[in-house]
Amino acid sequence: MAITAQEVNKLRQKTGAGMMDCKKALTEAEGDFEKAIDILRKKGQKVSASRADRETKEGTIVTHVSADGATGTLLSLTCETDFVAKNEDFVAFANTLLELAVANKATSVEQILALPFENITTADKIVEMTGKIGEKIEISHYEVVSGEAVVPYIHSNGKLGVLVSLVNTNGAAVEEAGKDVAMQIAAMNPVAVDKDGVDASVVEREIEVGKDQARQEGKPEEMLEKIALGKLNKFYKENTLLSQQFVKDNSLSIAQYLDKVSKGMTVAAFKRVSIG
Repeated sequence: MAITAQEVNKLRQKTGAGMMDCKKALTEAEGDFEKAIDILRKKGQKVSASRADRETKEGTIVTHVSADGATGTLLSLTCETDFVAKNEDFVAFANTLLELAVANKATSVEQILALPFENITTADKIVEMTGKIGEKIEISHYEVVSGEAVVPYIHSNGKLGVLVSLVNTNGAAVEEAGKDVAMQIAAMNPVAVDKDGVDASVVEREIEVGKDQARQEGKPEEMLEKIALGKLNKFYKENTLLSQQFVKDNSLSIAQYLDKVSKGMTVAAFKRVSIG
């Protein structure tokens, strides 16, 4: 039977699939619109299954901050190639997923995947998009951060994103300071806000490494613990956010910079997500 351009366009608008794929699906379905949709979805499932073992090292990061500035969300949608990552439809899909997650107050990737998307689940919609684009697509990260003021930052390549939560802001304008700190996090990749946030296993490893280094340098056994603790303090200074030197002014630590902006202001939490 003859399939009209109008029918093909209607299916394309509904599914987002390419014109030729829509025409083939309608032809195979003998004009049955719902059957054609199922055919396209099955194609997506086949493509998704065939690419399940592929790595998704490209993609885009999108962020959202609530109207009151107290809650920030970050989502990274990944794919296989940079070509797809820069595609307008792919970026729009990432933003749609984030809007859906925020509207439903999702707290994890699993919750997002289970949410209804049109008349299917988000997980099925991602499979459908995989069929349309021809690459593996997945939500690789979803983070939620709260505080008095949350400031987002996305690096210019769209593959590195940060959320930083500030407290004790005392009503100060914190957008610029928050962005400065978020850029610091993006550039320096701290392991925690301060030494109290460093995982115990990391502390233990750093102490052992410090002891081994001192031992190899011929230091007395009874001095190893003290030397290792000195090296641990240096680790804290270089790798915890508030102790790090501020990249824009090395005469200040991040803690000192924030205190200078507004007395007592500090960082409560942060999230840093990188693709690739």
